[in-house]
Parts: sequence; C-alpha cells; structure tokens
Amino acid sequence: MDPLSYNSPAAILEQTASQLGCSPVDKKLAFHLDEQDGLRHFKDCFHIPKVKHLPSADTTLVNGERDSVYLCGNSLGLQPKKVKTYLDEELDKWATTGVYGHHNGKRPWIFGDECIVDLMTDIVGAKKEEVALMNGLTVNLHLLMLSFYKPTASRHKVLLEAKAFPSDHYTVESQIRLHGLDVQKSMLLVHPREGEETLRTEDILSIIEKEGVSIAVILFSGVQYYTGQLFNMPKITKAGQEKGCFVGFDLAHAVGNVELYLHDWGVDFACWCSYKYLNSGAGGLAGAFIHEKHTHKIKPMLIGWWGHKVTTRFQMENELELSSGINGFRLSNPSILLVSALHASLEIFSEATVKALRKKSVLLTGYMEYLLKHYFSEDKTNPENPFVKIITPSCVEERGCQLSLTFSLPIKTVFEELQKQGVVCDIREPNSLRVAPVPLYNSFEDVHRFIEILGSALAVAKHPSSDGKLCNASC
Repeated sequence: MDPLSYNSPAAILEQTASQLGCSPVDKKLAFHLDEQDGLRHFKDCFHIPKVKHLPSADTTLVNGERDSVYLCGNSLGLQPKKVKTYLDEELDKWATTGVYGHHNGKRPWIFGDECIVDLMTDIVGAKKEEVALMNGLTVNLHLLMLSFYKPTASRHKVLLEAKAFPSDHYTVESQIRLHGLDVQKSMLLVHPREGEETLRTEDILSIIEKEGVSIAVILFSGVQYYTGQLFNMPKITKAGQEKGCFVGFDLAHAVGNVELYLHDWGVDFACWCSYKYLNSGAGGLAGAFIHEKHTHKIKPMLIGWWGHKVTTRFQMENELELSSGINGFRLSNPSILLVSALHASLEIFSEATVKALRKKSVLLTGYMEYLLKHYFSEDKTNPENPFVKIITPSCVEERGCQLSLTFSLPIKTVFEELQKQGVVCDIREPNSLRVAPVPLYNSFEDVHRFIEILGSALAVAKHPSSDGKLCNASC
C-alpha cells in the first residue's frame, strides 16, 4: 500500500480538495472521490435497504425511497444480490434430485464447505489446509480452547482484554472452570490506563513479559468490538510465543475488515464469524484456523464424523482416520444454505481483493474522521456547543473501518434522531455509538450525508423542540 494512502488520509483529502479548488468538507470532494473510486461498482452487488423499510425511520423527515445510510456492517453486513440465486440453486437441486445433491452441482453437499474454503484463505492470509468453515464462532472457540488450553500448576492463566466481547469472556470463564480452576486466579485481564479508552501495545507486551511464564493461552480480539481498536497481532503473537504461550485471536471484527496474515504471523489459532464484514447473513457459517506447525501436534478433544478423512468416511467402520490439522476439528456437515450465502460474498471479496478494499477503507474512514473533527470537536471557548469524541485510535494502523463515538449530549437521543433520518448504526453499552463505513458498499457521499444528518440529530438533542429537519452539519 502507498505509504501516503495508508498513513495520511487527511493529507490526501486536503491535497485533493486543493486541486479541486474547494474545502475538504465540501460535498464536491465526496463526489470526486466516488468518481475516482475503482471499487464503487461493488455497491451494486448488494441490496441497500430503503429508508421506508427501516422500522425507526420517519418518512416525513426524509424521502422513503432513498437508500439508507447503512453504517452497521460491523454488526451485520448487507445481503449480496447473488445470495438468493445461490440459495435457489440449492433449493432447486434438493427439490429435483433429493439425495443426489450430495454429489452433484457446483457445490456438491458432501464437499460444500471445501468448495469455497479457497476463497477464504486469501482473506485471512492462510494456507488451505489451515482453514475450515464450520459451526458458529463460539462453538469453534470452545473447540480450539479445549485443545490449546492445557493448564498446569504453574502455567494456567488466560490473558484477554478486560472488555472482551461477552462470548470470549464466557468461553474463557467456562474453560477455566472446566479444569476445576478459580476464574479470579486464572483469568488475567488487561485494562486501559486510567482515563484512556483503548489499550496501549506496550502495556499488553509488558504484561506478557511479566506474567508470561504463568500464561497458558493469550486470547485477544483482532479488532476490539467496542472501541474499534486494531491490535498489533504480529507483536502480541511474537511476545507470547517467546514466553511459551499459545496465542489465538477472535477475528469477528477483523476478518473482511483489515489485512490478515495468520500464517506468516505464526498465529497458533484463530476463529471468526462471517455475518459482519463477510456479509453471509445472521448466524452465518463461521471459520477457524490452526497453523500448519500444529498439524501433527494439536488434536481435537471432541470428535465428530466430519473430522474423519473423506476418503474413508463413508465406510462406516467406526475406526477413526482423523483429518489432519483444523479439518479434524469439523464435527458435522455444514448447512449448504449457509455455505451458499457465504459463497456469494466471498466471490465479491475475491474480485475486489482485501488489499484494495483496505486501501479504500483507510481513506473512507479517514474522511469520516476528518469531517467529525471539523464540525464536532469540543470547543473549550463555547462549552454549550455539543461535541463528539472519537474513542477509536486516530492512527490508521490501529483501527479498521469502525469509529466508536461518544457524545456530550444524551447518546440515545442522538441515536434515535439518526434512525429517524435513515442512518443505520448501533449503540454498545455503556456509551458508544459505532459507525462503520464499509468499503464494499459505502461511498464517500454516504459519509458526507451521515455528517449532515448527525448535525441535525445533535441540534434536536440540544433543543428537543426542534423539528429534526436536515440542517447544515455545523448547526
């Protein structure tokens, strides 16, 4: 990636605006950036919800026929248009051939997951034999922890961020209890420094250095769900392994969002869902990774039929021939309907490439940050003015596309007003509004429109008697 593109979105925005003879906050810049965007056609591959279909939208404030400003891919990605086509193919095959569908068609059901695993490997930076598509994220995390977490009297701790996603937290707690250990003694949490929202890499590495000999497993997010912080996975992996720890990552908010190189980084294990940035639909088929260095060392603790080698699986002799590596962790044949939905999205990623998407994402999120800071930074000379604080790191190497925002005004009022005017984003307790401009289907115009609507929402939150009609972002 061009270092300028990666490190200085603000410089690009200002330089481009200067060439256009306009301000960086002028909508003219958004239109120009969209015209120059080589990935803009991928938006047409997705269904964009109309404002009139959103349950909380107010069509007296905004034209119901307009596309919504969908900034919630961090929670649920939009539906690729090919999903219905691929689902219909499998439903038709089932209807017309019944059981013969297991061996026929572009996705024979017996090999359904394996038919699309190649499309996933580039997204996570792994070899084909290191990746499996199976189950849901938490199921996969439990399966992996059962094999990698082998506590001893001296090495029994699991290190994770203090505000890990609840599933990760609960998984670690239950795995510790499964071994008869005390959660308070064996779960080691990393907290931000007082007065800070995000974790410093040096603090994470310091704890690993200090506590490493007692840590069995380090389990971190790739991207932190609440703050949007992108952790330095290569450094954490290297530091942990030098202390003899296994290092794994929950990539729910990282996969399809940032560039990943799991094999090259030497990560021991990882898992992810596919319904956020990978757009596979709610409850979509999840994925898991085990590095090839563990192929013959790490075995599944719980075994199912699908982990048996396919060459002899159907001989039904109940004599296990376990597939090597992560494939031995598969339990059951995955739903072909989930496979089909994921297939539709992964094909788009294959065409667009993660590297190109990340380059656009850096500028797209940088554009949102630039506008937020321009219009809504805290004005110490006028404390009555509402302001927005970005708790996500400003350094582009420490974030994906998501920005997490807090407000000087009641956040729920701001959120409700955004919803009324066709913005789709979400709140995470206690006080964060998450907005994620996704490079596959969001435009620079979407970002500019969001900023305009946010200005209106803040005006209403400040003066509840306001009618909520769209005003200039600076109001």
